Amino acid sequence: HNITTTTMTSTTPHSKQHQIQELQSKVDILKKENAALRQFKDNVQKSMGGDSPNSVAAGGGGKRSSASTQKILPKKGEKNVLITSALPYVNNVPHLGNIIGAVLSADVYARYCRQRGVNTLYICGTDEYGTATETKALQEGLTPQQICDKYHKIHASIYEWFDIKFDHFGRTSTQKQTEIAQHIFKKIQENDLLNEHETEQFFCDTCERFLADRFVHGTCPHCEYDDARGDQCDQCGKLLEEPSQLIKPRCSICNTEPRLKKSSHLYIKLPEIQPDLTQWFEKSSSEGKWTNVATSITKSWLKEGLLDRCITRDLKWGTPVPDEKFKDKVFYVWFDAPIGYISITANYTEEWKQWWQNPDDVELIQFMGKDNVPFHSVVFPSSLLATKEKWTMVNSLSSTSYLNYEDTAFSKSRGTGVFGDHAKETGIPSFAWRYYLLAVRPVASDSAFEWEDFAGKTNNELIANFGNFANRALKFIGSNFDNKLPAVSQLLERDERLIAEVNPLVKEYIESMDQIRLKEALYTAMAISKLGNQYLQDEKPWVLVKNDLARCATVLNVASHLVLLLSALLEPFVPALSEKLLQQLNFTPQGENMIPDDFKLNILPVGHTLGEVSPLVNKILAKQVEEFKAKYGAKRQDQAEPFTLDLRVGEIKEVTDHPGADLLYLLKVDIGREENLQIAGGLKSAYPEKSDLVGKKVIVVANLKAANFKGEQSEGMLLASKKKDKMELLDPTNGGKDLGVKLGTIVAPENAPLTPAKEATRKILQAALKQMKTGANGRAEFSKLPLVVRGTKHFAQSSLGKGAKIA
Repeated sequence: HNITTTTMTSTTPHSKQHQIQELQSKVDILKKENAALRQFKDNVQKSMGGDSPNSVAAGGGGKRSSASTQKILPKKGEKNVLITSALPYVNNVPHLGNIIGAVLSADVYARYCRQRGVNTLYICGTDEYGTATETKALQEGLTPQQICDKYHKIHASIYEWFDIKFDHFGRTSTQKQTEIAQHIFKKIQENDLLNEHETEQFFCDTCERFLADRFVHGTCPHCEYDDARGDQCDQCGKLLEEPSQLIKPRCSICNTEPRLKKSSHLYIKLPEIQPDLTQWFEKSSSEGKWTNVATSITKSWLKEGLLDRCITRDLKWGTPVPDEKFKDKVFYVWFDAPIGYISITANYTEEWKQWWQNPDDVELIQFMGKDNVPFHSVVFPSSLLATKEKWTMVNSLSSTSYLNYEDTAFSKSRGTGVFGDHAKETGIPSFAWRYYLLAVRPVASDSAFEWEDFAGKTNNELIANFGNFANRALKFIGSNFDNKLPAVSQLLERDERLIAEVNPLVKEYIESMDQIRLKEALYTAMAISKLGNQYLQDEKPWVLVKNDLARCATVLNVASHLVLLLSALLEPFVPALSEKLLQQLNFTPQGENMIPDDFKLNILPVGHTLGEVSPLVNKILAKQVEEFKAKYGAKRQDQAEPFTLDLRVGEIKEVTDHPGADLLYLLKVDIGREENLQIAGGLKSAYPEKSDLVGKKVIVVANLKAANFKGEQSEGMLLASKKKDKMELLDPTNGGKDLGVKLGTIVAPENAPLTPAKEATRKILQAALKQMKTGANGRAEFSKLPLVVRGTKHFAQSSLGKGAKIA
């Protein structure tokens, strides 16, 4: 587990030949990184601390800059609320389910608290250490730090567009994280609450490392799926107790077979901590605001009885363990990552202990998906309790169930679903997305994002209900009262009845928000808007303006104040829409404390000039729904086709004439395997001199199904560019500047999903070649993505320039 609601997807199974050689080039990257990562550990110990310059405070128009000298600190004698949302894992782009599951829900509650005058600090950031980051780095040919920097920026940008108003959005790969995590560890160690256990783990001799469960693939012992992970089979869904259960296990980095090797690890003694944890949980869950799902999950764990839990891992990218015997290990992500809440706060303010070691004055409220509950309600609290120090521990835990996409799950690899970086593409404003996600927020059970429902709620609720009411009231003032708020002459029974109907709903809204029942509060606010619509419909100001101007003025004054109330109640949910409404009212609230206890009519002065009134929301049309369903329901139009060829850097070692074909050569090509490949190639016209080919670095299709050419076996194909009557082999050496590029290095389209066929048939080959040609600077491209030599900055190139075919 890690602090995120997304899951890793499996890769496509490969042939036995690939199980020996696939991703071999990445081993070099890994070895180079080992030295860099060891240096990183030394540097991080010496660092002066703080988030990197890439850390940002996100939050749209209302963001609070973390660079401000005025930091938010607890105030003695006042209510102080510390809010966190589950730290999104840095190796992915969040989808809508991730967004509603944590950051958006927490943002709504944080905004509400501020609007009620509560001293509030909302903290979040990217979770950056662990196996998944190392895996992603290898996949993209980057270092773990580069991956973290890249995706931290992506996350921050997405949350800013969604109007998430963090007080600080940091990251876990910082010196503060090291200091605080190591301090907590040392205290646990001092209190004799750690055990050492020796376990057998897979070790890859090629990569020179122990392999985490996700780095081991093999055949599932249950369903015989040949690409199951070491922790779970994606085909049958069954969990594996140990990676050693896999049949024919292989290292997912280099595809060689690993061996079992003993490794010692540290475990926290959860059974000894359980009595204190149970006592704390019973008090917190009874006095705080825990969702039923969060409570039931925690009770289930406690009922089964806690076991010692490993807190170390044989990885390079992580917080170093401050123990000489375990100096080459890092903390397991589920011990380390929740401490990120504390370290991110410490990077926000030097007075972080006022928030995190102050349970008497601070209320901690945490938001997350249900899969993250045990680690926030059991593992993290146990770690803090084991220090025997005074810590602020969670008072309320608000969890969500899963948000699905239509009738399936979100999947980046399959191009299914709307992800955070794509929502903006639709042209639908962020507040519409926020409204819908909160309206279908999955609390007690799973729910689904559905395009028709999204359009329906936008058109029938935001527009026909709320937008219609606000627009009718304010526009009528503009056209009949010179855009100035008219006076109340006398409140009649209908006005008093509206007030009497609204006030209990305001109270209900506040009670729901106080209890973190966000969806209930949203629908209560919309019920108030519905009362406003009914009020206008009953009073008919378009009729009153002709025969009772004073009564018309009263109705519009009351309606305008109800619009103002709704702008406050809806601000936590749709802040940009609320801001738009305030601009039309030409009203600037004093501070953030906007949400009143009841409906008031004395806020806007008589004669107050309104702003420019315009429709608040545009409809989502049926043709848009169909367009978006097609675009996001299957492979995205801008997503590359999966790449089915296994391309490798090779070197021609020997060239002879084909004995049965005058135009063919027989070539022996080394791609880093035990035996050279024999390839038949029609290269005589382009390279009449054999000596021009011997020693040449080339790009080889290494998974091509073997074929017989005039009595000789051909085990691959060399990629060449063709333009008019010219042909030239593609060059992987940066124009001859890097002749030392490692044989067997993968060549693949930049960022394209790699799903090499076990054996590429002629049909598969031709389908791939149809999408390949040379682009700018003669770089070979697949589906407009340049072919990159992994682990280098080189491209597969041709001197024939742009527009050459690849064959």
